[in-house]
Amino acid sequence: MTMTVPRPPAVRQRPLLKRRPSSTTPADRLAALGCAVSATLLTWFVMHLLLTSPGWPADLLVAYVLYLGMLYVVTRDRLGKLAAADRLVSTIVVTGALGLLIPLLLLLGYIVFAGAPYLRWGFFTHDMSAVGPTDPVSATGGLHAIVGTLEQTALTLVFVVPLGLLTAIFLNETRSRFRRPVRIMVDAMSGLPSIVAGLFVYAALIIPGIQAGVGLFSYNGLMATFALTMVMLPTVTRTVDVVLRLVPDGLREASLALGASRARTVWSVVLPTARTGVTTAVILGIARVAGETAPLLFTSFGSISMNANPFSDPQESIPLFVYHYVKQPLSNVQQRGYVGALVLILLIFALFALARLVGRDRSKRRARRATPKTAPASAQTARENR
Repeated sequence: MTMTVPRPPAVRQRPLLKRRPSSTTPADRLAALGCAVSATLLTWFVMHLLLTSPGWPADLLVAYVLYLGMLYVVTRDRLGKLAAADRLVSTIVVTGALGLLIPLLLLLGYIVFAGAPYLRWGFFTHDMSAVGPTDPVSATGGLHAIVGTLEQTALTLVFVVPLGLLTAIFLNETRSRFRRPVRIMVDAMSGLPSIVAGLFVYAALIIPGIQAGVGLFSYNGLMATFALTMVMLPTVTRTVDVVLRLVPDGLREASLALGASRARTVWSVVLPTARTGVTTAVILGIARVAGETAPLLFTSFGSISMNANPFSDPQESIPLFVYHYVKQPLSNVQQRGYVGALVLILLIFALFALARLVGRDRSKRRARRATPKTAPASAQTARENR
């Protein structure tokens, strides 16, 4: 006689859901919140009940380390090792970004709070030649500084963009034995203090020019341009160098295979492909020199009146304007420096927006324009055929 053993009821397994390690759900957010609360309470228990806390920075550091450890353990228990490592690294990266963003926002907020109440349209229409120290802050004029900054930055771009672009092309598109010394020189110049550039122009050009009575080699905007060129050139060259390396070699090989020369390949294939990156390099270069003050102290020297000729006589710029007024003991005069700092920030933002507008990618718009407008009709015909 055979006995039949009843089979246990089949247990239906839940289907596994495909999920990226970086994706989050409400349960993940609740787990992270629980880890944060637990780390805060444990930090308070250890640092204030068991030990004597040296201050809130130590509490914050201990709480953050405990939070990272708890988050890793909880995420590994729930989702696995890969998701736990991804969540840990993502938290550290976001924390670093916030650590840089918060001081920047505080700085911008302080400048806006200190300068915005006194900013008037007259700042953009007259200079400081008729403004006295006891006049109200709203009477501040900065037209001469704005003109000087725009002219010096524009002249610097005239020198830097061709030189930086040609140097980057030389480093990437040639096989010369001088590439290594040039690359070393560019890397060394990138760490050059800006005040050294100003001192070099002062000692090599301005002093001999003044002694020889040559007006061109004296305190003026051109000398400031030379100093700013030395500061800006390594930044643009290194950035364009990196951008050109990202251009696929297949594009170069295809162009050469079609019979184009190497120069034609660089001009018609490589540079158009890297146009957005080149624009970014120019933006970084502008950001590098637009707020420089130290080189201008030895070159353009500054002025309180309008001088639209950068090749003769001292010329003011917004960084010099801010430097000259912020260091004064009178609070009324210091406010003028904050107004100038606010205008400098607005001017840099405007230059960035203009550069992004000029270097934006127009290929998608051209593709949209080239797309025939018969697509809806063809789609309707296909539906009718179905």
